[in-house]
Amino acid sequence: MKIICVIPARYASTRLPGKPLADIAGKPMIVRVYERVLNATKPAEVIAAVDDERVYEAVVKAGGKAIMTAKNHPTGTDRLAEVAQKCPDADVIINVQGDEPLIDPQIIDDLAQEFLNDENLKMATVKTPMKEEEKAKPGNVKVITDKNGYALYFSRSLIPYPREDTGVVVYKHIGIYGYRRDFLLQYAKMQPTPLEQTESLEQLRALENGYRIKVMETPYKIIGVDTQEELEKVREYIKENGLKLD
Repeated sequence: MKIICVIPARYASTRLPGKPLADIAGKPMIVRVYERVLNATKPAEVIAAVDDERVYEAVVKAGGKAIMTAKNHPTGTDRLAEVAQKCPDADVIINVQGDEPLIDPQIIDDLAQEFLNDENLKMATVKTPMKEEEKAKPGNVKVITDKNGYALYFSRSLIPYPREDTGVVVYKHIGIYGYRRDFLLQYAKMQPTPLEQTESLEQLRALENGYRIKVMETPYKIIGVDTQEELEKVREYIKENGLKLD
């Protein structure tokens, strides 16, 4: 089985324009992410899926592989599917967001292992216990799963609603995904669905069409970058702790 890792990176980020090239400890963010992903052992190849020549050149200059994709893709999945079309020998594609410069490579390997363990698995993602201060923020997506670890629902609202204090853990969804290549190509052709559009969460499209998403739990921290404030937090974290998460 050939597993590849693709890092979609859109230059025209709404909240942080030029985000892939934002400097983090002397290197562009996309290069920081790429270097972290290279430390995973299961992917046979790492590819940055970019839409800007400057980002392409930054990756190649750092010794990485990049593929230019269309600028007008409505979603990251569409960008991912374009790369999948160009990689017919890939069996599983792991999608790592281009704004997570401190992602732990073990998460990638653990997610890849889910596909090695289950030949029928089509799609998988990751969750981690949510901190109390994160629960009220709609930018922190929550996920609930069944007893077998498959997603029941994703939401920007707090789920489950704690009408009774039963000690149920609230989980934060981490935006790293794994797909069988054939399912990814099928998924990208599906029309947007009502719940997906309401929550602005693309993964709900798979659930609304009756597909199951395996959700793997991880203890590792994730520090993503969507805003200038978050970028400064990552820079400060690296200054104090280096490039390794606790």
